[in-house]
Amino acid sequence: MRLHSVAVIAALAMMACGPAEAKSVKLLAVGNSFSNNALWFFKELVKAAGHEPVVGHAMIGGCDFDRHVRHAEAFEKDPADPEGRPYEGKKSLQELLRQDKWEYVTIQQVSHKAPRPETYQPGADRLIAIIRKYAPQAEIVVHQTWAYRDDHPVGGTKGFVSTDDMYRKVRTAYDGFCQAKGFRLIPSGDAMEAARRDPAWGKFVPDPAFDPKTAVYPALPAEKRSLHSGYSWRKDPKSGAFRLGEDKFHANTQGIYLLGCVWFEFFYGTSVVGNPFVPKGLSAGDAAVLQRVAHRVVSEKHRPVPLP
Repeated sequence: MRLHSVAVIAALAMMACGPAEAKSVKLLAVGNSFSNNALWFFKELVKAAGHEPVVGHAMIGGCDFDRHVRHAEAFEKDPADPEGRPYEGKKSLQELLRQDKWEYVTIQQVSHKAPRPETYQPGADRLIAIIRKYAPQAEIVVHQTWAYRDDHPVGGTKGFVSTDDMYRKVRTAYDGFCQAKGFRLIPSGDAMEAARRDPAWGKFVPDPAFDPKTAVYPALPAEKRSLHSGYSWRKDPKSGAFRLGEDKFHANTQGIYLLGCVWFEFFYGTSVVGNPFVPKGLSAGDAAVLQRVAHRVVSEKHRPVPLP
């Protein structure tokens, strides 16, 4: 049944798109683990559509606007200073910006600061100036990060009290920033929220039978319809004991696939519906639902209405 479904998706792709003319989009993402989530399946989706992706990534986990700028300014002062070369291969941001003739450079705020627009400046403007200096030909676009899972303890000093509240504030902050700067927005957070509300996808409900405080390896909760990573066991390299970890902010396979579909439609301007790439761990039916969500949000401009 799965193989048949995949074959149907591939056939629909050919009928809908016809033989695609190969297109190479040159893209550099300046971000963190959230941009890593978005890029994870993006390249495979691009290849499956008959194109060849050219992608660079200036990535540091948990990195905000200010930190990217701090490293870049260290490189400006002393190119030999390791502080100025934090990216893979000991590269500087300036070197990555000059590495190719990028058509697009993406920027984003770190997820926990994204709902608070007062955290964007002055780092965002300084980062924009660096990009324009070293890649003046590139269009700067903004990657909208997403809200955390419903069972994430989102309150406290982060300034939001629920997933609905976080989405509303993330959206307001990014929209205001893009409008002020004249930048386009990659609606990743909108797509994650749209899928969360989509009846065809289904609502995530925390497993009432699972208590993380008393769980014993290898017990894990049912996390059906989650778009976030959730719970997993990790082996302590020193003690050998298994410890339960939780991640309710990064995307899981389903969420990563949705994000890749969003980026595909945004940068290639063609429908992702019917794309034959379906990763291991994702059913063809679920892939089709997520493709449709991405298409509605990106191409049809159906953004979720923020809830009060």
